[in-house]
Amino acid sequence: MSDTGEFQRAPRANPDLIGHEAAEATLLSAWNSGKLPHAWLIAGPRGIGKATLAYRFARFVLSEGAKPQGDSLFGAPALPSSIALSPADPIYRRVASGGHSDMSVAECTVHPKTGKMRSEIPVDDVRGLVQFLHMTPAEGAWRVVVVDAADEMNTEGANALLKALEEPPPQALLLLVTHAAGRLLPTIRSRCRMLFLQPLPEAKVVTLLSRYRPEIPSDERAVLASLSDGSIGRAMDLADRGGAELYREVLTLVADLPKLDALAVQRFADQLARGGEDAAASLRTALDLMGGLVHRLAKSAAGQPAALPEEHALAARAAARGAQAWVQAWERIGRLGSAAEGLNLDRKQTILAAFGALQQAAA
Repeated sequence: MSDTGEFQRAPRANPDLIGHEAAEATLLSAWNSGKLPHAWLIAGPRGIGKATLAYRFARFVLSEGAKPQGDSLFGAPALPSSIALSPADPIYRRVASGGHSDMSVAECTVHPKTGKMRSEIPVDDVRGLVQFLHMTPAEGAWRVVVVDAADEMNTEGANALLKALEEPPPQALLLLVTHAAGRLLPTIRSRCRMLFLQPLPEAKVVTLLSRYRPEIPSDERAVLASLSDGSIGRAMDLADRGGAELYREVLTLVADLPKLDALAVQRFADQLARGGEDAAASLRTALDLMGGLVHRLAKSAAGQPAALPEEHALAARAAARGAQAWVQAWERIGRLGSAAEGLNLDRKQTILAAFGALQQAAA
């Protein structure tokens, strides 16, 4: 939720946070109480603004910590009423550029040898954070670290961080972002104050899409928002990958399940199989959209209304087969997606197998 071209890549530079007012109020209240917990676990689905909130609070703490402490001639200073800092503030700009000496960050980075993004946070980076926390603040009263995301640490890294959580130095704040809190060590979870962020309402996602992708037609923004599961990050990914158009194509192809137009499905699979990285991304997006569709059909068949308006007719027919058949199809499509990425499977055969799983579920 940053500037249009920097969305997702730079939550540290993002001035906007929409839909998480309650979480902001919780952080502000903890600060104003004078008893701020030393570690926070900011949890929730991917792409809803967790890292943006972490950096927002980090800027606030660094700013407040740099102000003169104690009573002035005119009495105690007023308590802050917001954790937001102006983008014109020097501390804001330095955090955005990664140049504040009292703040450090651990995140997945590009491997210097392979040139590819690492799948986990290196343990040496985590150890560096622990050492950083025990140093004396250089500019203000606080040292702040952000780990984004904490569930991307391996066991060795998690154990290194645990030492800092067990024996936190004074005036140190750890902000741990996590997409899957259950993957973290129970000992890490127990030593953090949990702050769970809920998925955004569709209306909020539409609002953000209007701001960051104004060129997208309003009807397409509505489709992207409905497919986003309350994640503006997911909505933006879908927008960048032609997700709305892919979804309409998939929905057209499966509209008459268990009947499938074999020729049309073949053409669609050929389309996704051609090309390089763009085609691979389109395949991942198509499988993701098919998995989401089947998941909603499974929930609808189990009596939990989840289908989107354009899926209602299909959901009504799906209910006759029962939820179990659709759950099995959902699991199969998920395995296909993982295998296609990890084992470099034939793209055309992968997408044909996914349609086969849908047809089998509906038969």
